[in-house]
Amino acid sequence: MKKGILFSMGSLILGTIFAQNNVNANKFKQLKEELATPNVYRTASGAPGHEYYQQKADYVINVELDDAKQIVKGDESITYKNNSPDKLDYLWIQLDQNMRAKDSDTKKVDTKNIDKKMSFAELAEMHNQFDGGFKLDYVKDGSGKDLKYTINKTMMRIDLPKPLLPGSTATLKLKWWYNVNNRDEIGGRSGYEYFEEEDNYLYTIAQFYPRMAVYNEVEGWQNKQFLGSGEFTLTFGDYKVNITVPSDHIVGATGTLTNASSVLTSEQRSRFSKAQNEYVNPVMIVTQEEAEEIEKKKADGTKTWSFSATNVRDFAFASSRKFIWDAMAVEYNGKKTLAMSYYPKEGNPLWEQYSTKVVAHTIESYSRHTCDYPYPAAISVHSKSIGMEYPMICFNGGRPNKDGTYSERTKYAMIGVIIHEVGHNFFPMIINSDERQWTWMDEGLNTFTQYMCEQEWERGYPSRRGPAYKIVDYMKGDKKGISPIMTNSESILQFGNNAYGKPATALNILRETVMGRELFDFAFKTYAERWKFKHPTPADFFRTMEDASGVDLDWFWRGWFYTTDHVDIAINNVEWFKIDTKDPQVEKAFEKEMEARIKFKGDENNKEFIKETYNEKDPSINDFYNSYDPFEVLLIDEVDYKKYLKKLDEKDLEILNGDYNYYNISFENKGGLVMPLILNFTFKDGSTEEVRIPAEIWRRNNYNVTKAFFFEKEMVSVELDPWLETADTDMNNNNWPPKMLPSKFDLYKSKKYGWGADGRENPMQRLKKNEELKNKTEKE
Repeated sequence: MKKGILFSMGSLILGTIFAQNNVNANKFKQLKEELATPNVYRTASGAPGHEYYQQKADYVINVELDDAKQIVKGDESITYKNNSPDKLDYLWIQLDQNMRAKDSDTKKVDTKNIDKKMSFAELAEMHNQFDGGFKLDYVKDGSGKDLKYTINKTMMRIDLPKPLLPGSTATLKLKWWYNVNNRDEIGGRSGYEYFEEEDNYLYTIAQFYPRMAVYNEVEGWQNKQFLGSGEFTLTFGDYKVNITVPSDHIVGATGTLTNASSVLTSEQRSRFSKAQNEYVNPVMIVTQEEAEEIEKKKADGTKTWSFSATNVRDFAFASSRKFIWDAMAVEYNGKKTLAMSYYPKEGNPLWEQYSTKVVAHTIESYSRHTCDYPYPAAISVHSKSIGMEYPMICFNGGRPNKDGTYSERTKYAMIGVIIHEVGHNFFPMIINSDERQWTWMDEGLNTFTQYMCEQEWERGYPSRRGPAYKIVDYMKGDKKGISPIMTNSESILQFGNNAYGKPATALNILRETVMGRELFDFAFKTYAERWKFKHPTPADFFRTMEDASGVDLDWFWRGWFYTTDHVDIAINNVEWFKIDTKDPQVEKAFEKEMEARIKFKGDENNKEFIKETYNEKDPSINDFYNSYDPFEVLLIDEVDYKKYLKKLDEKDLEILNGDYNYYNISFENKGGLVMPLILNFTFKDGSTEEVRIPAEIWRRNNYNVTKAFFFEKEMVSVELDPWLETADTDMNNNNWPPKMLPSKFDLYKSKKYGWGADGRENPMQRLKKNEELKNKTEKE
């Protein structure tokens, strides 16, 4: 302040400021050392470089589903195009079904322990001797000659008789079969569900054929073993797939059905054609009544369904005689696709009411936030409790009770999983990140976009992940059980929180608090457009978000993605200052008021216990100071004040007479994760003011910072992170004056239920019982 003199009106210390051992470890250090050096393939801006390349793998597959033995068998022809500048002496193939082989590493490295209480199902899983994995009949080249190959667990190396030169193609022919797993017994992303009452099966089939691994300039061959967590990194290509199934089965699959006249009735084709232009309610292609009739008996013979798909990274299908099938069109950004659902009667009434409309909504929402959906169809298949994604098709849980009722939790869990799995069409089926390395790049980005989609479905939608406060319990947990987001998929601790919840929360904080929606949305969409149908890395995402927004986010990526720090910022100290106006009338009255506020218990007790002081007995000892009033305004005080005013200019006088309130507020970063400071001030007149301070306020000291504020009004309180935006793990140190927040606890730990039909009475059932009781009472 230019010529004013400040004095303290008092301070409140909320905690002891302690020295941090690593106070000089700059959390705003740039990420250059952690990120790959930009090159001709991937630029410093996060965009593909002018020499970016990717390989291509086209497939022709003939596959047969043996419904009597639960076997899938088939043959395939792969045309592999080497678009890299490198000559390739061998090719790598993924054999992901081999993780179910009896001698697989997945079983060997499993660390489940025997508990004192074990269920029969848990023990049965240990006893299970399922004979999974691919059985290869042959591996040949395009001319039918045997190729030398080596199987290394879930990977197979094919040695080429001569190197595959840049720009050249190689043709591979493979024949194989495998036993399909029962998902209820041993789990799995694909497999079958058995319906004992009708002796029927519902198949959701994926990872069913040997698939080309990715080769690029980042990893070379991506040939990391599949242990179960890190999913699938795949090459784009075109597919022609012929699927032979029992003649009464309905098949849904990746791609476009090319022989509808051979496998659908004329009525089904008519309904399917009508669905192409129905945008409000799904058209029933196979009704529940028709499906129930079909599942009562098994027809003889087989049918072959033929599908084609262009520029996809994978192929999956579902098959059952139990399927109800409905479809409707969805428009987005001047484009159009078909939303479809396949589900057994056990999924109704939930699935008929919601599934296809949720698919349509997801396609429209994601296309707005990322890139336009490019494919002719998007399919949701009901398969009890599984949730898994493939191009154009996904398998989703959410089953009502047998009486047709369902809990609110089941309803929203079903809608949520459909949004999530359909959303995976964008991450990673189109924006094709490396799932085997970085789970968060598909699961985290997708969970974040899922949150936006859910909120656009229904106001107040009970999203599981996204809002900052929902990640607090994880962030403040024991660091021994937490790994950084930037951890390889197979090594992640707390998979759901790490790969889904934390990155989704981080992006939501970026959008709402750090960057703002306009900057974030532009940058996020730029990333999607840049990397659609390509293979992005974390560096490409980080760099694009900064490049397209003009916001330096290295501090954010470092803290949220590379460390296990958490957010716990405290208001440690508040000091209130007023200007010394030099006006004796004002200042001496103020000093008198301040002295009157001092209450010392001893003084009060002395009035009672000391009957008479010495000077009361002998007034002769009193002098000038016994009668002097330090608060009396003297004439000389007034003269000095006028002299002081003559020295000030107009700006000085404006400040001096402004009656402003000045505050020093000290903040402590207890959790280690630097974040913006969002403050809500409340004033004496009841009004409030929000102040937002960027995270860069911590740039010179990671752990302690003091910020000066001034207001015309007198502050009575201040709250840090009032809208729960930063995932602060301790809200008890976020207020001045201090305000303790109650923590609630349960008296009893109740049984945990899954998100499907959970066996508990739901409100629909209770209302039904109420109506029955009401009718009974009326009759009586």
